[in-house]
Amino acid sequence: MSAPTMFHRLAAEFIGTLWLVLGGCGSAVFAAKFMSGDTSLGIGFLGVSLAFGLTVLTGVYAFGTISGGHFNPAVTLGAALAKRVEWVALPVYWIAQVLGGLVGGLIIYLIASGQDGWSATGNMAANGYGDHSPGGYSMTAVLIAEVVLTAIFMLVILGSTDDRSPKGFAGLSIGLMLTLIHLISIPISNTSVNPARSTAVAFFNGDGAPAQLWLFWLAPLVGAAIAGIAYPFLFGRNEELADRPVRDDALEGAD
Repeated sequence: MSAPTMFHRLAAEFIGTLWLVLGGCGSAVFAAKFMSGDTSLGIGFLGVSLAFGLTVLTGVYAFGTISGGHFNPAVTLGAALAKRVEWVALPVYWIAQVLGGLVGGLIIYLIASGQDGWSATGNMAANGYGDHSPGGYSMTAVLIAEVVLTAIFMLVILGSTDDRSPKGFAGLSIGLMLTLIHLISIPISNTSVNPARSTAVAFFNGDGAPAQLWLFWLAPLVGAAIAGIAYPFLFGRNEELADRPVRDDALEGAD
């Protein structure tokens, strides 16, 4: 079978990011607080967290062998710094991811607009800090959370896709990690760790979200960059230990 072309890879990133936004942000918009009469049938924070994790899990298994299954500009930056993807792919991956996310946001907007009385302003699952944080967390608190959680997320991604890791489980660990991240940080920032996800809904949402978007690019990129640089030094370079069992004798001379 021939290797995927760049067109194939960009198509996978576009569709995968669209799916992440539609599944994750869509669950927040349509299902998080759903009421039937006086009865709440909403999925709440837990349901939205699972939705984000499931979109990445399914996306990684569907498209991981084509594009790497990034669906996130921060992940692409971290992967490039860790020498898991070529630098020339970074700008075009970013374009595909942002465009895919925006189409996902547009689909949510078009569907939600079909409900009488619904307004996109403040109701598109945008990220925010201060008055726009679900829990009222400060800009500094949100910045710290987004940097730290993205860095750990990137370390899990790199570890799960390392040649030394068990085969076939990367999608599961990455999806569950994103679920856990959302369980921690939805009250803090509505959880970004992904600039494309934040961009996808910010301009539809309005209500201050576009003005705060800078933080949800800066923090995830910084966090992913830290992890991308640190991983090879902390755990050995891919070319040094690839295809060898992680035993004491295999680690000898790897420094």
